Amino acid sequence: MHSLRIPALCLLLLAGSAAHASEAIVKKARCVACHTVDQKRVGPAYQEVAAKYKGDTKAAARLFDKVRTGGAGVWGEVPMLPHPADKISDDDLKAAIAWILALH
Repeated sequence: MHSLRIPALCLLLLAGSAAHASEAIVKKARCVACHTVDQKRVGPAYQEVAAKYKGDTKAAARLFDKVRTGGAGVWGEVPMLPHPADKISDDDLKAAIAWILALH
């Protein structure tokens, strides 16, 4: 019984570390200037984004493109500026999007 607890605990710790790391990514990339987890700011709350795209298997790729190129009209009139790779790496952006989509 104890042998099963240790791997499960390790998985929980790793999952928590990944979530913390992804949250740190959005802070470092300054996404928090316009977004929060649970309240609309300039842009939608991350939880709203997660709810909108829940079950959409293409959401991560679409959001990746949207963040890279910017856009307007989906969440209101205020446009989201593009976020190029020199501001947030592809790997960090993918991790951030995965974290956001997991908030549903």
